[in-house]
Amino acid sequence: MKKSTQLRQLLAKKQLIVAPGCFDALTVLLAQKAGFSAAYLSGFGVSASLLGMPDMGFATMTEIHAVARYAANAVNIPVIADTDTGYGNAINVIRCIREFIQTGIAGVHLEDQVTPKRCGHVSGKELIPIEEAVGKYRAAAKVRDEYDKDFVIIARTDACGALEGGLDEAIKRANAYLNAGADVAFLEAPASLEEIERIVEEVKGPLFYNCVGVSPQLSVERLQELGIAIVIYPSVSIEATCKGVYDLMADIKKRGTAAMVDFKDKKGGHPLEDMNAFLGFPKVKKWEEEFLPAEQVQKKYESSTGYEF
Repeated sequence: MKKSTQLRQLLAKKQLIVAPGCFDALTVLLAQKAGFSAAYLSGFGVSASLLGMPDMGFATMTEIHAVARYAANAVNIPVIADTDTGYGNAINVIRCIREFIQTGIAGVHLEDQVTPKRCGHVSGKELIPIEEAVGKYRAAAKVRDEYDKDFVIIARTDACGALEGGLDEAIKRANAYLNAGADVAFLEAPASLEEIERIVEEVKGPLFYNCVGVSPQLSVERLQELGIAIVIYPSVSIEATCKGVYDLMADIKKRGTAAMVDFKDKKGGHPLEDMNAFLGFPKVKKWEEEFLPAEQVQKKYESSTGYEF
């Protein structure tokens, strides 16, 4: 089954889809290992991990597209990708959606900021005119209908906290984008529960919620009660990775080999204790036994040393 079809089926259940933020193939694989039914490829995370730069429009379509392809092909669950502004105007969006459909990604969100954009939870955001934005979502929907009708187009508006924006403008834009053919509305950075309740009441379509930054950190149960379709935690993987790796590096700098020994001891009994198994070494050996000459496989494993699987 296509990943886009899987995502459509999850949406049809009208139960909250919880998608942790990831930034590469390994972190989406971890999301699948942890039992999530979907994952989110964060533009913030990809920009940080790939470029070591902030989420301010520095990552190109080519770079995000490559990471998205690797991520989608690493797992069996649907992955939703952040495609910023579609990397230009409505004409650029045509290519963007076509290319991301071909990666195996299940859906993307496009935003109505000017290009270059910036993270939706920092100041300095500016919007393109609503008429121009509507054209971009119309173009995205046209490509979806031509190449993969199940591909999910998520229309993101940053109007809540942008220059010349506000909640009224965000709701107006969200409904216009849904009418233009988007499948899900994403009103970035509402600042209070009261604003979220207005969004739920006045936006006429499924809603996507970003549980980070200036927005209320609502529980999964409360989001389900509100009727939110998808919730993401975009920076969770990159922040956990940075903290964990920095702490270990600092300990190695201080204590050397003893720090590594302690780290490995602490991994005992953890679901990721055996990274070689998690990454698929045993699966590769089964492929070798199935497709390579039996004598060759037996000889190379019996006559070499190392991790056994």
